[in-house]
Amino acid sequence: MQLKIMPKKKRLSAGRVPLILFLCQMISALEVPLDLVQPPTITQQSPKDYIIDPRENIVIQCESKGKPPPSFSWTRNGTHFDIDKDPLVTMKSGSGTLVINIMSEGKAETYEGVYQCTARNERGAAISNNIVVRPSRSPLWTKEKLEPITLQSGQSLVLPCRPPIGLPPPIIFWMDNSFQRLPQSERVSQGLNGDLYFSNVLPEDTREDYICYARFNHTQTIQQKQPISVKVISVDELNDTIAANLSDTEVYGAKSSRERPPTFLTPEGNTSNKEELRGNVLSLECIAEGLPTPLIYWMKEEGTLPFNRTCYRNFQKTLQILQVSEADSGNYRCIAKNALGAIHHTISVTVKAAPYWITAPQNLVLSPGEDGALICRANGNPKPRISWLSNGVPIEIAPDDPSRKIDGDTIIFSNVQERSSAVYQCNASNEYGYLLANAFVNVLAEPPRILTSANTLYQVIANRPALLDCAFFGSPLPTIEWFKGAKGSALRGDIYVLHGNGTLEIPVAQKDSTGTYTCVARNKLGIAKNEAHLEIKDPTRIIKQPEFSVVQRGSTVSFECIVKHDHTLIPTVLWLKDKGELPNDRRFTIDKDHLVVTDVSDDDSGTYTCVANTTLDNVSASAVLIVVAPTPTPAPIYDVPNPPFDLELTDQLDKSVQLSWTPGDDNNSPITKFIIEYEDAMHEAGLWHHQTEVPGTQTTAQLQLSPYVIYSFRVMAENSLGRSLPSERSEQYLTKAAEPDKNPTTVEGLGSEPDNLVITWKPLNGFESNGPGLQYKVSWRQKDGDDEWTSVVVANVSKYIVSGTPTFVPYLIKVQALNDVGFAPEPAVVMGHSGEDLPMVAPGNVQVTVVNSTLAEVHWDPVPLKSIRGHLQGYRIYYWKAQSSSKRNRRHIEKKILTFQGSKTHGMLPGLEPFSNYTLNVRVVNGKGEGPASPDRIFGTPEGVPSAPSSLKIINPTLDSLTLEWDPPSHPNGILTEYILKYQPINSTHELGPLVDLKIPPNKTRWTLKNLNFSTRYKFYFNAQTSAGSGSQITEEGVTTVDEAMASRQVDIATQGWFIGLMCAVALLILILLIVCFIRRNKGGKYPVKEKEDAHADPEIQPMKEDDGTFGEYSDAEDHKPLKKGSRTPSDRTVKKEDSDDSLVDYGEGVNGQFNEDGSFIGQYSGKKEKEPAEGNESSEAPSPVNAMNSFV
Repeated sequence: MQLKIMPKKKRLSAGRVPLILFLCQMISALEVPLDLVQPPTITQQSPKDYIIDPRENIVIQCESKGKPPPSFSWTRNGTHFDIDKDPLVTMKSGSGTLVINIMSEGKAETYEGVYQCTARNERGAAISNNIVVRPSRSPLWTKEKLEPITLQSGQSLVLPCRPPIGLPPPIIFWMDNSFQRLPQSERVSQGLNGDLYFSNVLPEDTREDYICYARFNHTQTIQQKQPISVKVISVDELNDTIAANLSDTEVYGAKSSRERPPTFLTPEGNTSNKEELRGNVLSLECIAEGLPTPLIYWMKEEGTLPFNRTCYRNFQKTLQILQVSEADSGNYRCIAKNALGAIHHTISVTVKAAPYWITAPQNLVLSPGEDGALICRANGNPKPRISWLSNGVPIEIAPDDPSRKIDGDTIIFSNVQERSSAVYQCNASNEYGYLLANAFVNVLAEPPRILTSANTLYQVIANRPALLDCAFFGSPLPTIEWFKGAKGSALRGDIYVLHGNGTLEIPVAQKDSTGTYTCVARNKLGIAKNEAHLEIKDPTRIIKQPEFSVVQRGSTVSFECIVKHDHTLIPTVLWLKDKGELPNDRRFTIDKDHLVVTDVSDDDSGTYTCVANTTLDNVSASAVLIVVAPTPTPAPIYDVPNPPFDLELTDQLDKSVQLSWTPGDDNNSPITKFIIEYEDAMHEAGLWHHQTEVPGTQTTAQLQLSPYVIYSFRVMAENSLGRSLPSERSEQYLTKAAEPDKNPTTVEGLGSEPDNLVITWKPLNGFESNGPGLQYKVSWRQKDGDDEWTSVVVANVSKYIVSGTPTFVPYLIKVQALNDVGFAPEPAVVMGHSGEDLPMVAPGNVQVTVVNSTLAEVHWDPVPLKSIRGHLQGYRIYYWKAQSSSKRNRRHIEKKILTFQGSKTHGMLPGLEPFSNYTLNVRVVNGKGEGPASPDRIFGTPEGVPSAPSSLKIINPTLDSLTLEWDPPSHPNGILTEYILKYQPINSTHELGPLVDLKIPPNKTRWTLKNLNFSTRYKFYFNAQTSAGSGSQITEEGVTTVDEAMASRQVDIATQGWFIGLMCAVALLILILLIVCFIRRNKGGKYPVKEKEDAHADPEIQPMKEDDGTFGEYSDAEDHKPLKKGSRTPSDRTVKKEDSDDSLVDYGEGVNGQFNEDGSFIGQYSGKKEKEPAEGNESSEAPSPVNAMNSFV
């Protein structure tokens, strides 16, 4: 630790600074001081995906720095957002942060969209990310009638949850009517989709209140599903139960309750696919049924699971891999096993990646005339596309700068001038996301300045590193030198380290390092100096440490701690017990250098630590206190045995010997066995290997030995308490040498060059050699020839290379071990091949058949086997799209490659672009590489359907007309024949009127519709068409203008007295009718079906009290629950639509697609496709309870 004392006595302490901090400081040292002119820099912004609470004001952050202070502007959905025209929107003073006041009036859905902030001054413009603002949604559960479930004990069961889709998605859990979590186990568990799975049911699973809950965290709302009733009966009860309850109970499933092997409940089939993004958590799930309950095991095919990133959830049924990367792609296998069998399921995992930085562009400060570069490199899967912007404008249409040259992911600057200052944006994007980075180029001519305060005092403990700061700035970049004393030379050499950020490091500061140091910064515009003072202090030491103590209860114990320190530093001494504070007890007293504990009790046992602190360092010392009872009568000692002794070797033969020993004391626990180990002093000295084990009643053993080994033996005894220490080693015994009794394994023959054969094997170890002079006899001959074996004897190696062989010829190979005594048995013969060479012949008769606009089939004749000259790996097709002459001059043609394994002579080319010309050739591939290419074949794809028009805008609205303006499709995929326009009016209740069709010539980009109704909203559906058909459509809405005279008359009528009186009379009449209907309804009485419905009342939102984690109750005033209607179910078990008690929620298909008050569709961020014309509205959103349930996850 070192202490830095500022000139105004402001003290800062710091430890040894790691290298990463040096790098950060080096970057910050190049930052432009805020008093100098500089382009804007975005310092704070809201997240890209910004989910807001619709009950609170919307705050979209955008903060920036720069000089002059930047001004701010916003776009919404790609167009300028004029905040002055919206009284609910304000911008914070001196900031770009927007505050949208929706608490007093307005709705969050109105402000849903994509926002982007621009900070601009005279030096450039910086832009924020695209901030997608969406209000959170917690929709109601779709109502459904759930029949009771009756099933036989041992059958499997799945209780569906199917929660409503919210934003963000809800957290699912199952509870009962008492709001207690349902117990889960290897037999019963909740899946990732929220369903509750039973591998087999038991009678104790019977209950009437299986309830699925969905918690929406953002709005602190919980929704619950209707309770599900489950009854599990035994085989004897099943027939009576079915007969008695068949009218209102279904029997679940038809599987036998007898024991059975596992089958998967999820996922289905033998294989499935899973795609995940890099950096996310990969979750794979397998849930099986069976009796007895199956267990789940996981493995990765052709690989291992990453041990430090793998975890198992849900009783091994869910495998999770944290921080998943592309290397985690592959096939994962889950195995379900019980006593009757096992099954497996393979999940093919593909890891894609949104763009991530390799090198993000950094701010560039240059002086006039200097050169520099901005580098932007990113990776992803698929590979991201890099694009540049200048001051928020695509660089292709930005004002030209002669000092700027763009080279892919790099912008090179040469001979910059002040006008070259700008903010550049690098955008790296693929289908999974994007990265946006701002980096400015600031052209300044500034003499050096030192940013560190002058005359700073640094205090450092001796023999520790000292770091003297010298933060600086200048343009051109200044050079830094350090000097010690008034007349010293520049500091350099082994005892000093000068960092790029100006910091001087003295790795090991000594007493003579004390003194005054001067930092000097120079560039061609000037010089700047700064002084710093360094003091070296003696380290703090504990010269008398507390000592280990064992005391009896009720006695007194004292710990001593004497500290020596630098005389200029004031230490503080702190005592700890078990790393925490001392107990607040008068029995503990601290007197100068002592800690005293009186009347010691068992709770006082532990570790006591003395900590001495100064402003620069700290030291500590610990001692253990053990509290014991008064000395009792000695008890018997139970322990592991003592080691055996007196080891003796007798009956010494070539391959055997007898070992005997004397057992040690068994310490009151009988010896159960003896373990004998040996050491091979010749080949593996110091390593002990297991030889054999004998019963605890035996004290001799006949040991089988190997030839040519120097043996030593030792013995260990074992009882119920453990194993003894090893005995002393026996005397050494050398066995006689013999010929090897085995040959090398893993013999292979593969060529590394076209004219050689590399023979490899796994050599014998020293223990297996059986004698001195281990060698190998390597033999080979051509498989199909009449040649005799060629042999060579080599030393104890593992490889031999045969040169001058023909290309790719099969050889017979054998490797035999030998030593000074003789040869091993005759070895096995294996087959290998000499080296491969590139194929000589290209595939012939290449034919192309176009299947459709995006798919073609290629056929070719196989290449003769002799011309392949190696192992046939397959055939490879190179194909590319024909480019115009102008495009060929601009960039290299991108060729695509498809490889077909083995001897296939045909293959499909997918993913072609419609209405395009392609060229292809085919090559054969062996282990060495590719052969020559076949002649190029050219083919064309037919027309396809076009993409949607690039844009559609409504302009120039009048009383009876609207003008549509559009951009053609970005991918016409053929020749456009016409545009199709459909439109229909939308009334005030969001109902759609009749649909009008209109065909427009393909050369038009604007069209005016006349004779429309005034003050009417219209919805337009627009798409392009080629001869292949119609493309995707784009939608938009527009409104004709209001007739001011009629609006005035409407206002006048609404203020007339007779009109007000008429409305009051109508309201009174409706109220009377409602009262009459309510009285008639309550006279209906009760009947069995109604009693059942009352017993299972519809669940509604249940708030949780924040103070105790239980559910509260809603008052009637809150009106969260709709009125329950009585059942009108006829005897034939059908429900008439007019008698249904379903709300509008029952007819919705989701919760993401909804209509605003103005009738516009706002589901574009939900991921659902645009609905067809005249579809109904979605289900409504649930209100939030007063007391939100927060304690459940």
